[in-house]
Amino acid sequence: MVPGPAGRGADGPGLARRLLLTSRPVSWINTAFPFAAAMLLTTGQVDARLVVGTLFFLVPYNLAMYGINDVFDYASDAQNPRKGGVEGALLPPSTHRATILWSIGLALPFVVALVAMGGALSWTVLAVSLFAVVAYSAKGLRFKEVPVLDSITSSTHFVSPAAYGLVLAGAEWTPQLWAILAAFFAWGMASHAFGAVQDVVPDREGGIASVATVLGARATVRLAIALWALAGALMLLTAWPGPLAALVAVPYIWLAAPFWSVTDAASGAANRGWRRFLWVNYGCGFLVTMLCIWWAMMGR
Repeated sequence: MVPGPAGRGADGPGLARRLLLTSRPVSWINTAFPFAAAMLLTTGQVDARLVVGTLFFLVPYNLAMYGINDVFDYASDAQNPRKGGVEGALLPPSTHRATILWSIGLALPFVVALVAMGGALSWTVLAVSLFAVVAYSAKGLRFKEVPVLDSITSSTHFVSPAAYGLVLAGAEWTPQLWAILAAFFAWGMASHAFGAVQDVVPDREGGIASVATVLGARATVRLAIALWALAGALMLLTAWPGPLAALVAVPYIWLAAPFWSVTDAASGAANRGWRRFLWVNYGCGFLVTMLCIWWAMMGR
């Protein structure tokens, strides 16, 4: 057990529960699946790289990403009624040191193993991925407070595991593969932007800049819808059955559409759409999985 500071909840079962909540279990699949799918569809086999990488992007990666975020965002999160549940932990200061130590300590053995199993290009992609995890929230960088860069960095959190898997597996970089990654990146930016809408009021009150606080709730919702539409359009450039994935953009556009004209003052209402988003991801992920299996079967 990594020692934490003195105080109730700084160690023991209370800390374990907080760390689990901090890692956002509902979102684990969003980083593990892209890596695993990229590796498996490229190599067609289960090997040590696939197992170690999938486990890393399933839990340690998410604990590092969200743990760092929850520690450095404590002051603003304490004023945000959304925090303290499935949408994010509220970590008391007594747990901050232990959270950072666990975030680093749990990830480090996996990173060392992945470096040993990769090469220079895979090291570079992994380094970019880990830098994005830290840079988004850590003091002195705080990319999350640079409008637009916040959405770009957030999207990197989810696209980089896929890119890393492709590089580690030695994939051939075709125009269609680039189109898929570009579509995924547009999806990631849209998802972050839409998620930021619900926090316009608390972020402004806390002095935190974001794509939504700068553009405003209404413009940000419309930007998210446009990016989801772009993601769908990019999938039309891929080989069959890839174009069918364009339909996956529809549910996201549908859940955001009711907030097309939302005002800044009423932006908190977008939380209803965000809660649906968390579960729509599972349904859309299932459809994407079926398409991946179909594509793999066609190639055999």
